[in-house]
Amino acid sequence: MKAIVLTKYGQSDVLQLQQVEQPSSKNDQVLVKVNAASVNDWDWFLLRGTPFFIRLLCDFFKPKIQIHAAEIAGIV
Repeated sequence: MKAIVLTKYGQSDVLQLQQVEQPSSKNDQVLVKVNAASVNDWDWFLLRGTPFFIRLLCDFFKPKIQIHAAEIAGIV
């Protein structure tokens, strides 16, 4: 599948469209085919790594979470 991947903190130019492995669902999870995703302030903070406490939560030098999608619409 294709995904927008964040490999380092910065502006929108650090985002890359990459081919990634499709995740599999575990017993207590569902797999959702995403039709639409939104961008909110939390995504913007994670992209830039600011304010500073974001880096304390999500790793200091590069983000642990590389594919963001907090608000999605899709099919289960």
